[in-house]
Amino acid sequence: MSHRGFASDNYAGVHPDVLAAVADANVGHASSYGYDDVTQAAVDRFREVLGQPVEVYLVFNGTAANVIGLDPLRRPWESVICTDVAHINTDECAAPERHLGSKLFGVRTTDGKLTPDLVRTAHAEGIVADEHRSRPRVVSITQATELGTVYTPDEVRAIADATHELGMYLHMDGARISNAAVALGLELREVTTDCDVDVMSFGGTKNGLMAAEAVVFFHPDLAVDGKYIRKQQMQLASKMRFISAQFLALLSDDLWRHNATRANAMARRLADGVRDVPGVRIVHPVQANSIFAVIPEPAVGPLQEEFHFYRGFQTATDCRWMCSWDTTVEDVDRFVAAIAKVVPQSM
Repeated sequence: MSHRGFASDNYAGVHPDVLAAVADANVGHASSYGYDDVTQAAVDRFREVLGQPVEVYLVFNGTAANVIGLDPLRRPWESVICTDVAHINTDECAAPERHLGSKLFGVRTTDGKLTPDLVRTAHAEGIVADEHRSRPRVVSITQATELGTVYTPDEVRAIADATHELGMYLHMDGARISNAAVALGLELREVTTDCDVDVMSFGGTKNGLMAAEAVVFFHPDLAVDGKYIRKQQMQLASKMRFISAQFLALLSDDLWRHNATRANAMARRLADGVRDVPGVRIVHPVQANSIFAVIPEPAVGPLQEEFHFYRGFQTATDCRWMCSWDTTVEDVDRFVAAIAKVVPQSM
């Protein structure tokens, strides 16, 4: 690619401070499988940032983080309530269903967000008196959502209350948890620990890391089997210190906040730049680092020739424009200028 694209924050490279941390960890020998000083320091840092003695299991990718986090919460005949656009439901090649053996119950929403009422309705539909239905046991929400919207702490707490009242657990897919926290102007603990989340997959790769995600258990009793599940899911790194070093860098000196702030700010700049362009319609609030828009079909091809982006998330014609930790003002302004030129001409 000749310049930065807008398809995914996974397209971005690794932050220099993260690469430096990996290099710093690459000295001498260290115990394997996480029994090293760097991993212990990273876990301690998670506990400081989240304000609770959480159990943390580091893994390579987000799909595995979701599967490992969900596994201890339910039995194979129990289901997971999520939205119809949830990443675990649409973009993980049925990995949760295959590896968990549990049904995902996708609830239709307009903004990618569950509510207590939607949770209660889905739970009621799943609770029957015989063995022919999968019984709901977990609610999974995504922060920020797949449509770029963000749950407020009050919204998460209300879902947590309803979930726990119904005897279920609350799982959070936090692939973009840093972007959500920045959008709300809050600390990470305020959008997780303080909201009574039970388990979270904490995203690092989309926010400047190389290949590093974390499964965070907020209650030790839920984490008892976590290390065995991680091993069976083939996610236990022998040279764990190099994953740990990445998180230690991300959670130190507010790097997580700095990276997410840049991505969110560039998304707002892009949205503001195209909002009044004839033929462009932004279809969801721009709250984190993505913009969902509908543009005329003839404009899509010419724009994609120069700027890679995805389409078809909710309809065949919508587009997703995603900004990253390394997206620049020049990147955005160049894309805005192209949209302002191509879209009106295509109408």
